[in-house]
Amino acid sequence: MLETGSSYSKVIVADEQVVQRIAEVSGDKNPIHMDEVYAGQSRFGRRIVHGLFCINAISMILGNYLPGEGTILLSQNIRYIQPVYIGDSVEVKVTVTECLPKGKYVLRTLCTNKRGETVLDGETVVKWEDSSTEES
Repeated sequence: MLETGSSYSKVIVADEQVVQRIAEVSGDKNPIHMDEVYAGQSRFGRRIVHGLFCINAISMILGNYLPGEGTILLSQNIRYIQPVYIGDSVEVKVTVTECLPKGKYVLRTLCTNKRGETVLDGETVVKWEDSSTEES
């Protein structure tokens, strides 16, 4: 059962393999993600990880942990605050902020890097029904 304040967090690492896989699946081969020389001349000074890295981690939590199996994403509002760099570990936290009628929930999605800086802040609305409370 989900209640306001329920949360789940997981730390994931934005390693080279993850960047390569996101580029392959998404088709986003922007040199800011893929080319060290190009990225070194950018305002970031080095390669940054795709925005999909955090979004994918949020989706993984929604579908597997909180709320879990059967979760349907209805809307998502996200703000990128800081870049994620290759090698960064990121804590991805999902917290229930509001329980709505008809199995809908408002969730805060927050990603912070190993330096404690917020890299993504957002709000997600999902639909989920707790199958463990259904009668057999």
